[in-house]
Amino acid sequence: MPFIMVKMLKGRNQEQKRQLVKTITDAMVDICDANPDGTMVVIEEVEKDHWSRGGVLISDRVDTEVK
Repeated sequence: MPFIMVKMLKGRNQEQKRQLVKTITDAMVDICDANPDGTMVVIEEVEKDHWSRGGVLISDRVDTEVK
């Protein structure tokens, strides 16, 4: 029973999340011969002011390319 944890910044819409969990599940089935019904994917969304890169909060970064 695979358990996949995805951590990402908040801001994706419901359809993007649906596509993401479907694609991840399909990859586990195709590559690892996992049972799709037993494959769990959890998305943990993190606020930009709760995540940092290079010692700088994402919410404080000037480069808005970070998603």
